[in-house]
Amino acid sequence: MNYLRPLAQTGPVRPAEALQLAGGWAWFTHVERLSRGAAPEIVPVTALSDDERAPLTAPRAAVAGLSMDAPRIMAILNVTPDSFSDGGLHATGDAAREGAARLIAAGADILDVGGESTRPGAAEVPVDDEIERVAPAIRAARAAWDGAISIDTRKAPVARAAIDAGATMLNDVSAMDFDPAMAPLAAETGLPICLMHAQGGPETMQADPRYDDVLLDVYDTLAARRDAAIAAGIAPDRIVLDPGIGFGKTLEHNLALLNGLSLFHGLGCPILLGASRKRFIGTLSGEDDAAARVPGSLAVALAAVAQGVQILRVHDMAETRQALTLWQAIEKGTP
Repeated sequence: MNYLRPLAQTGPVRPAEALQLAGGWAWFTHVERLSRGAAPEIVPVTALSDDERAPLTAPRAAVAGLSMDAPRIMAILNVTPDSFSDGGLHATGDAAREGAARLIAAGADILDVGGESTRPGAAEVPVDDEIERVAPAIRAARAAWDGAISIDTRKAPVARAAIDAGATMLNDVSAMDFDPAMAPLAAETGLPICLMHAQGGPETMQADPRYDDVLLDVYDTLAARRDAAIAAGIAPDRIVLDPGIGFGKTLEHNLALLNGLSLFHGLGCPILLGASRKRFIGTLSGEDDAAARVPGSLAVALAAVAQGVQILRVHDMAETRQALTLWQAIEKGTP
């Protein structure tokens, strides 16, 4: 099997033969043709068949009412006592309400509410406890805002309660592999759902992650989960895919995925990246405090946008909005 990684470029000046990447702001004139057991090959877009071009160039459908022709920012609101970088900050009703208001004011496109930590080593949270955490936070946010709200959960009953409270998007770090009822729920509601790659669950995923070729292995797994979602009745244009940085990956695995992010456009779905404040940033920067990893998180976010990634999931909303605003102005050469 061949895999095509568009060599993404940005900016208003482009050659006549350049193809627009996924209907967005990036473009490409060449692809890297990858296959297992063979050396990579650089191929001009003029040598691609129509079938090869189609998934790389087709505009992506809107997600939760947001067009995918510009980068979107998903702001994290963890209403947990134990998340790896912000556990306890929004664990009470008032704190969650104030946190949501702050993120919205800072320019969030999507608010992602989660009630169960999925950090390495985290234990599963009972369904009722998770609902008690997320439902009030979502209701409070919905009362003040008509924008997109995502529920970050692996469990269908939690997702159902979140939808009743006002959530308009599902974000499942298990790619619907944890709870078999998640796929029917997504199909029934017609809400967009993000399927993330993970090797193992939070309890064991960082014990000894191994891949034959992490970039291609993650691609194949996401392709299989996308196909399973479609088979379950979920419309293809309702699916978002996330390579799962830090979920069953070593430092080297994370860097290989980030370097090759544009490969995932070949799956024909919007790409979501959640790398904010993660351990690999601390490893490379020497920063043990997760809250102090903002500069590294911004660097990763802008590198992802340069490869056409449509949705950035972040802790530092105001900082990311400022960085993205400046990046876009520089790329265009105008305010």
